[in-house]
Amino acid sequence: QVQLVESGGGLVQAGGSLRLSCAASRIIFSISDMNWYRQAPGKQRELVATIISSGTRYADSVKGRFTISRDNAKNTVYLQMNSLKPEDTAVYYCNFVSRLNDYWGQGTQVTVSS
Repeated sequence: QVQLVESGGGLVQAGGSLRLSCAASRIIFSISDMNWYRQAPGKQRELVATIISSGTRYADSVKGRFTISRDNAKNTVYLQMNSLKPEDTAVYYCNFVSRLNDYWGQGTQVTVSS
C-alpha cells in the first residue's frame, strides 16, 4: 500500500514562507499529475497547484506567490509558499494521479496569523 507523507506545515506570520513536501512511501509508476489541494474550515477542498510533464498550473489566488516542483526520482512534490496571507490558512493535501490509481496524503495544517 503506497502512502503519501506530507511535511512542512506549521504556524507562520503573514508575509512569511513555508515549504511543503510530499513523498511517496515507494516508487509509483506512470504518474501523470501531482497536485496540491487545500481545505479551509467550512469550505470545499480546492485545487491550489498542479504539475504535469508539460508545465504547471495555479489557482488565481496563489499565482505569483506559490511554486510547485517535483523530483521524479524521489516521487516527491514540493510547494513553496511565499508572501503567505491569513486566507491561506487551511489543511493542505498532496495528490498523485497515476494510470492505475489516485493517491492522497493525510494533510498538513498551515496557519497564517495576521
